[in-house]
Amino acid sequence: MLIFLDTQTTGLEKTDKICSIAVITGDKEFYELVNEGKKIPPLASSIHHITNEMIKDKTPLKDSEVFKFLEENNNEETTIVGHNIKFDLEKLSEIGFYFKGKIIDTLRVTKHLIQECELFSLQFLRYELRLYKNEPLGIVAHNALGNTLLVRELFNYLLDITTLEDMYNLSFEKVLLEKFSFGKYAGRYIEEISMQDRGYLEWMLRDISDLDEDLRYSIKYYLGDNLEDCY
Repeated sequence: MLIFLDTQTTGLEKTDKICSIAVITGDKEFYELVNEGKKIPPLASSIHHITNEMIKDKTPLKDSEVFKFLEENNNEETTIVGHNIKFDLEKLSEIGFYFKGKIIDTLRVTKHLIQECELFSLQFLRYELRLYKNEPLGIVAHNALGNTLLVRELFNYLLDITTLEDMYNLSFEKVLLEKFSFGKYAGRYIEEISMQDRGYLEWMLRDISDLDEDLRYSIKYYLGDNLEDCY
């Protein structure tokens, strides 16, 4: 069974919680707002448009239909597909859901297969790869259900250029990135900056604790393998 999944949270800190979740499999769709006892700050609301008033009377995720469905299908025959799916599964593990099946991370697979993309966010890929041409009408950006529908479109796009087995494998292989996508060197080659401003890259490795693991891997690669044990 293939399950497409997305969550929205009260923020991006480790203490933040899931406030909405969506699942699509076959002809079934689930979308629920949930209340895990964590307030939603205005910054998060400005992105996914979920407010504290909207979740005030909602149940915890464990009491939702979505959670029951995931529990019923938590086995080795199930594959969960998502964009940066490790984030979603980490948040689900905080409430006791430990997935036993396979995963496909469309974010990492896209990084491997379409490296020429300027960015890899789901909404950027929606337009860069023209996924909107095949998507159902009414998709809402940064809504868990809208994102899940978009993940399904991206998965189908990737399946046209690779195999399901390759997607399983690529989801766990680190990506050697060529360029920075943010910061003062956005758009510049990492290898070039490793020769021109080595100190900046060493600072990133040392002081940015939540640095994207593929970017961390790439910086180490261009600076030299001897750094593997240093950061």
